[in-house]
Amino acid sequence: MIRKTLLACAAAIALSAPLSAQDRPVVSQSYADLVALSDGAALVIRAEVRKQAEVEPERAPGLAPGHARLYLEARTQTLIAGSVPVGEDLRYLVDVPLGENGKVPKLKKQEVILFARPVTGRPGEIQLVDSSSQLPYSPELEARLRPILSDLASPQAPPTVIGISDAFAVEGTLVGESETQLFLDTRNDGPVSVTIVRRPGQAPRWGVSWTEIVDQAARPPRTGTLEWYRLACTLPAELPGTANLSRDSRTRALAERDYAFVIEQLGPCGRTRG
Repeated sequence: MIRKTLLACAAAIALSAPLSAQDRPVVSQSYADLVALSDGAALVIRAEVRKQAEVEPERAPGLAPGHARLYLEARTQTLIAGSVPVGEDLRYLVDVPLGENGKVPKLKKQEVILFARPVTGRPGEIQLVDSSSQLPYSPELEARLRPILSDLASPQAPPTVIGISDAFAVEGTLVGESETQLFLDTRNDGPVSVTIVRRPGQAPRWGVSWTEIVDQAARPPRTGTLEWYRLACTLPAELPGTANLSRDSRTRALAERDYAFVIEQLGPCGRTRG
């Protein structure tokens, strides 16, 4: 009877809120993975799984091969972060990889961290931000998460970058002297600019300004910070031609070279999730 009830509820949620599939499970979460999960979650919850039931494949649209969709009941241990209240008892769907023997893993009594949002009109039900945003709990994972969540919640949090609005370069009076400025588009129209300065006989310097003031003394973001993530995981690999405002071929090439320098300095995003 319990299993039938669980499956009926799971089917209803699956049809009303289909989940995106993942090609394979993510074994290790990079800093960028944790930011991406946290940034899209209204709730970050530590919970203990109490019951599980498998959803039949025909009732699990978008399920990736080698995975099972589970309907889980869990008990809230801690609300690590959240902008909405959450009850003690939780119900949700998650996609999990099958074991080497092709069987569904047993999750009962396991502690997990959930990145989720509430389901409107269904108290106690949550929806994961993607089909596999349930991670095994560990003190180390929670310790990595807490500063990320604090940074995201800060009033001084850097805005989300969505593109490049303008880029232009000017040459100085000395051979090898130049300055390139990049102005970035953000989700909330917050001002962000990148400046690259070259001086004869010196290594190029660059930095990011998160205010309306374009500051040549601005510094690059440290790798593994939210400022770094906003750039390294968002900026395109090449400077869009439509954003390059330099008028002659020489300064256009300089803007492209300086943009490539910034991308190289930022390094790879390291995000393994979609």
